[in-house]
Amino acid sequence: MICDIYNNDCIDFLNSTEYKFDLTFLDPPFNQNKNYNSHNDKMDPVEYWNWMQEVCNKIFDKTSSGGAIYFMQREKNVKDVITVLEKTNWTFQNLIIWKKKSSAVPVKNKYGKHYQIIVFATKGNKPRLFNKLRIDPPLLVTEKYKRPNGMYVTDVWDDIRELTSGYFAGEEPLRLPNGKRLHNQQAPIKLLLRIILSSSKPGDFIFDPFCGTATTNIVSRQLSRNSIGVEKDKFYFQYCLKRLKAFRDVDKIDRFKDDYKYTENLEEIWGSSYIVKEFKPSQLTLFEKKQNYK
Repeated sequence: MICDIYNNDCIDFLNSTEYKFDLTFLDPPFNQNKNYNSHNDKMDPVEYWNWMQEVCNKIFDKTSSGGAIYFMQREKNVKDVITVLEKTNWTFQNLIIWKKKSSAVPVKNKYGKHYQIIVFATKGNKPRLFNKLRIDPPLLVTEKYKRPNGMYVTDVWDDIRELTSGYFAGEEPLRLPNGKRLHNQQAPIKLLLRIILSSSKPGDFIFDPFCGTATTNIVSRQLSRNSIGVEKDKFYFQYCLKRLKAFRDVDKIDRFKDDYKYTENLEEIWGSSYIVKEFKPSQLTLFEKKQNYK
């Protein structure tokens, strides 16, 4: 099983790789003037969206027939995301609203912001596969009876908390020695778990061109999926390797398996997560030699 992180620019990587991907999680910098070590997050908007178009086009070329992409962005950029995906031949499937379990961001003279968008699209009119997950959220005050077998996941995800809100979000966020978050936009384990379970099966290839803290790789490996992550920033890249080597209890996905207990084919799509117990630094030795990482 492949679980690699490359310290490279994603376009350079896509130009040279021979891998074919079945699912991509695309969570790029949002161009909102955040502080990155290796990226200008205040690009001219035209330049930024041309860049996104090039990234999506190259991912499309490296994606298997019917393969999927999940493109996450700010709520105000829905039109731009869909336009970029259409221009690069992806077929729109869903606009997912990730309503985060955190306080809304106050905005002057308009409604506060409380969600991000994730556009689900495929290479071709139909996905090569789609696993209809079932969850069992708490009953609403208007609901009287407990559901006997849960409910299907819809396009509104309001049961996953972000990790970068303005309060302490548990042990999952990676932190620097001074206690500050390592990465301002670390994706939650639960978010990637839902995406990967929905649009892949064990043995598939998962790609993350802006992998940040290697959450995609962490989840993919436990679900018996192959994964490739690309991280341009050398500082983040080294933390990605450390996270994969020193596997933390808080990164284990089995604690969330019960969330999907009503999913009919759960055992089939979950894979053999026990392999995480056998994950040792030696499994990255060859990759580290290629990267000259010590």
